[in-house]
Amino acid sequence: MGQSARAILHSLLDQLVSHSWPLNHATQRAMTIQIVPLGAGQDVGRSCILVTIGGKNIMLDCGMHMGFNGESSLPTHTRPFFVLTCLSRLETTRDRTNIQGSIIYLYAVDERRFPDFSYISKTGDFTEMLDCVIISHFHLDHCGALPFFTEMCGYEGNIYMTHPTKAICPILLEDYRKITVERKGERNFFTSQNIKDCMKKVIAVNLHQTIMVDDDLEICAYYAGHVLGAAMFYIRVGEESLVYTGDYNMTPDRHLGSAWIDKVRPDVLITESTYATTIRDSKRSRERDFLKKVHDCVAEGGNVIIPVFALGRAQELCILIETYWERMDLKVPIYFSAGLTEKANHFYRLFINWTNEKIKSTFVQRNMFDFKHIKAWDRSFIDSPGPMVVFATPGMLHSGTSLELFKKWAPDPKNMVIMPGYCVAGTVGSKVLAGEKKIQIDAFTQVEVNLQVKNLSFSAHADAKGIMQLIRQCEAKNVVLVHGEKSSMGFLKSRIMTEFGIPCFDPANGTTISIETSHVIPIEMSASLLKQHLIRQSETREDSNEGLTSSSSPGDSSDDSIELPKRKAPSTIKPKDKVLIQGMLVMDDGKPIRLEDAEEALDRIGMAKHKVRFEVRKAFNALALRLAVEEAERKMSSTGESDAMETDVAAESELLDAYGDWDGDAFALDLVYAALQKSIGGHIKLTWEDGAIVVRSVRIRTPTDEDEFERGGLLVGWNYEDEDLATKILSVVALTLCRQPQMS
Repeated sequence: MGQSARAILHSLLDQLVSHSWPLNHATQRAMTIQIVPLGAGQDVGRSCILVTIGGKNIMLDCGMHMGFNGESSLPTHTRPFFVLTCLSRLETTRDRTNIQGSIIYLYAVDERRFPDFSYISKTGDFTEMLDCVIISHFHLDHCGALPFFTEMCGYEGNIYMTHPTKAICPILLEDYRKITVERKGERNFFTSQNIKDCMKKVIAVNLHQTIMVDDDLEICAYYAGHVLGAAMFYIRVGEESLVYTGDYNMTPDRHLGSAWIDKVRPDVLITESTYATTIRDSKRSRERDFLKKVHDCVAEGGNVIIPVFALGRAQELCILIETYWERMDLKVPIYFSAGLTEKANHFYRLFINWTNEKIKSTFVQRNMFDFKHIKAWDRSFIDSPGPMVVFATPGMLHSGTSLELFKKWAPDPKNMVIMPGYCVAGTVGSKVLAGEKKIQIDAFTQVEVNLQVKNLSFSAHADAKGIMQLIRQCEAKNVVLVHGEKSSMGFLKSRIMTEFGIPCFDPANGTTISIETSHVIPIEMSASLLKQHLIRQSETREDSNEGLTSSSSPGDSSDDSIELPKRKAPSTIKPKDKVLIQGMLVMDDGKPIRLEDAEEALDRIGMAKHKVRFEVRKAFNALALRLAVEEAERKMSSTGESDAMETDVAAESELLDAYGDWDGDAFALDLVYAALQKSIGGHIKLTWEDGAIVVRSVRIRTPTDEDEFERGGLLVGWNYEDEDLATKILSVVALTLCRQPQMS
């Protein structure tokens, strides 16, 4: 190895040693989830998120960046050398003597195309550092770097993805390799054999299937919509959990359903935020606008290019335009990139259970993907006269057939390009949408843009409303935003924190965030305590739902006196999310923690129960109370008020007759008993014991000489267990004793 090359290598190794992924098994803090984006942090593209949860290290997606795609992305003098791998491992990166015996690949590319895997390990020990890799779906910005990471960087561990993703991934990776190597001429890129070897490491999972990666780490896939096979992953280690969404869509389309997940209540939700500030308009109006623009362009003799990715949005728009061409009986040819139509049909037949219900129900009678008007594209058609519509890949105009057609048709103002989805910054598609009139394709090609440019969002990503819906659906405790632009993330972040009151983060690439989680301790509950709670809960429910029952007295059988129940509207009757149960925690060595009834637990361990009791004095004006009752009696006899009032006043009149010498406290106690019997006596038992009203532990009595309270007034006492009941009774007592005669 020459001196200059060795000097460059030493410099690179020093840079690698200077930083490393700090999330290793030895340093992981207890009850903390740590997250580091290697890609898609305040950016769209190159999705790669490192997560440490419960001492387990996981890589979520392994994508490439569309905007930094190949050597041409950087000027020659800024192309860095990038260390790929060491075929014979260095004993230590600081041992310079080992460098001479090692074979190291160096080549000049834009290192921003792939994630910086040196952050995980300085020495390339990726298999030891990572417990698994999870791929959410087959788009290249989520899986494009996978063969590079496994076959050229040396990762040998498990990779998890759904069955459709495993089937489609190698096809798109091979197309990507052909464009990069055979058309652009790049060297030291992954080969076809590398892709095949990479796929052998993949373990395919079914929806809702719980996979135990090891004894502690479990994962489960949920339907994400977006594209065929896309999945959100629920990850759990012990009591800690997170959900990684990848790309998802909360709105069903013409061939896929909407994303859905259980109420898993994860400690962290890592969600895409591509359209963080967008709320889309009506899908029907967008479809109508799309068809009108295509029809108008071809009617004027122009060509329409629609850049799409091979699977997903392409099928959505093909179904739409096929139906329209059939209905309008149009003869203008429609083409699709060669070979992709056949591949799409094959995959949709194979994985029909991933489509929506309409596709499933009609698939036997008619395959929606057998298009009558859409034919395979051939490069010889590019100079054909007359209008045409071409669905061309890829979707961001960064390479392939779509870029070739764009360069050919861009100068003619009769032609049109319709961008149906998001374009990553740096791609030709993003420059077109920005309104640039001269676009530098590469070092030798500049295109003058005169054609019509239309942007109609048929993107299969969740908009701001959909993101908020998912947070609400899974009840996340923390949210981390990735796969979005920085300015949009900031807006959505503040909205999430305001609306849900939970922490939200938007880390940049290479930035570590630590999220502390609460530890849930499972406990058992005694059957007797649960039974007591259910009885009290039913009593409380009856008490709070008095408005749902008839207001007639129990002894009145007259039809005229029965009122119809006043039922609440269904929207106002909601289940309780939390229920308070009072008990005693009992912890025995080697046994589960148990919540028991306090008396039961104390009896078992031989301890006397310590009771906390409260007592208050409710003072009143005895003379005013008596005058108020007498006034009500006179009013009833002179005006002939309602039967209900007659019953109440008659009862009070009997009390007046019963007191010759008249004891104001005893009179008030009887009034309170009558009021309580009317308000709660129908479902809670009231009794008299030693001259006191007793309702469970609540006692209402008159003071005696032994009490510290002054004479006059009523004493209300209760145990702490009946705090809620006592509050209700105190309100009835207060209303009864505060009656005043009206001044004439």
